[in-house]
Amino acid sequence: MILILGGTGEARDLARRLAAASPSADGSTTPRCRVVSSLAGRVSNPALPAGEVRVGGFGGTDGLAQWLRDNDVRAVVDATHPFARQITANAFEACRRVGVPLLVLRRPGFEPRPGWVWVDSVAEAASALPGERVFLTTGRQDLAEFAGCPQWFLARMVESPKPPLPQRIEVLLSRGPFTVDGELELMRSRAVDVLVTKDSGGPMTSAKLDAAEVLGIPVVIVRRPPLPPVETVASVDDAVSWLGTAGV
Repeated sequence: MILILGGTGEARDLARRLAAASPSADGSTTPRCRVVSSLAGRVSNPALPAGEVRVGGFGGTDGLAQWLRDNDVRAVVDATHPFARQITANAFEACRRVGVPLLVLRRPGFEPRPGWVWVDSVAEAASALPGERVFLTTGRQDLAEFAGCPQWFLARMVESPKPPLPQRIEVLLSRGPFTVDGELELMRSRAVDVLVTKDSGGPMTSAKLDAAEVLGIPVVIVRRPPLPPVETVASVDDAVSWLGTAGV
């Protein structure tokens, strides 16, 4: 079995490719291998990948290590969001304990542009806002960091947030991909004068960066957390090749 961690587009693409039926010598079709995708369960209606799916946590490092043993997992691919720091740390330690090969699949980050303000955390972003009307796209779990800020916020996310929230806030529930024209219209209609986001990478959410550049709006961008010392690839093709090399 291969365990894929994450609900990203790359995770779904990898699950589809690994679970796809391929012709056997006798003319029948069989899946390349058994694939189980694990989703955190933070989104109520996630896009489901091919193959088997489990939803919810493992119970920390100990629980994940035991799950790997109990299910005879041959390899783990961590294709979680670039900012899913805790599950990546748990996967690294659990795989080390059990002796299961681990690969991290991470899409490349955004190409840096002149004038971006890079920060190391969401808390630092909240203390470095060069504007009064903030377009905030860091996710609902980070809104509490901005609760004490006096600025007005347009916060876009997939699901409704829970308090604490900034006092002056408009919540926009929406899921990408987004277009440059759409982002331009949104920023203009709300008179946005600063964009705050994370270095998540990928084309689904990059349009806001293009729109901010067109409008001359400063961007505060949170750097990715460091990865543990584990082999990392940037594409699904490379992940498939790694699994083949590992004999999975």
